[in-house]
Amino acid sequence: EVVEFRVPAGSAQTLLVWGLEPEPGLEHSLFSAFSKFGPLYSVRVHRSAAVAGPGCYAVIKFFSGGDASRAQRTCNGQRLFQKSPLKVCVCTRQKGFQQQVLALNSNKCQELANHYLGFNGWSSRIITLQNVSGFDGENEELGKTLEKRSVKYLCAVEVTLPNHGVRTRGVALSEADVENSEDPLRFVTASRRVQKLAVGKALSSAFQKILLVVLENGKVAVEYNSTQEELTDSLTEEELKGLVQVSELSLEQFDLKEDEVLSDLSFDDELPSWEMPSN
Repeated sequence: EVVEFRVPAGSAQTLLVWGLEPEPGLEHSLFSAFSKFGPLYSVRVHRSAAVAGPGCYAVIKFFSGGDASRAQRTCNGQRLFQKSPLKVCVCTRQKGFQQQVLALNSNKCQELANHYLGFNGWSSRIITLQNVSGFDGENEELGKTLEKRSVKYLCAVEVTLPNHGVRTRGVALSEADVENSEDPLRFVTASRRVQKLAVGKALSSAFQKILLVVLENGKVAVEYNSTQEELTDSLTEEELKGLVQVSELSLEQFDLKEDEVLSDLSFDDELPSWEMPSN
């Protein structure tokens, strides 16, 4: 099975758990019970509709369809942490799921890498972090007094998997408008935030080029995802450090949208279509 550093969008990776008894810390109880089968992307609890009776249901997303299947077979009909048995099924329909495949944010990427590769199985380093504010001339209009200034940083990160001989790069751009930019503290705070976001985006971009192949015996192989290759992958480190001077490369191609990189922080309260078991 192939696991990517992306938001799980497949129905086979998603479980519906119903018959839940409302109690404090229900999401934590579910996470503890189901994370034993593999890393989880999200656990979300919702109140059942009035027509369905009292109680709650939960939507649990795994990164691996195999882990989700094992969890369903083991937990369906079991009480786990409550008095009454739970009903658990794997979603088998695509309707209601996002069509766009979104990148995981950098924190989730690191969690996934730690699980499959181990804390010492990978490393990352920043090749360059450049202030490119005003590079496109947007803040240099003649005679215009700016009440706010745009801060932009371009970052290049390298991720190395020494045990697998894989090395990937990610390049990303982050920006923010600073109100009252004459205030030094406000400007410095905004600059640090933009730098941190640029590093996170670049790290996430580097992980998009890594495919984890989970074998039946539990071992993990790694493949390079050539479909995610970028022009910057062929540049030397010195060329990357002088990236803004490379005229044929546009800054726009590195401008990952923030809602894509932070997509796992958004919530979708709509219940997708499910294939319910007949018994």
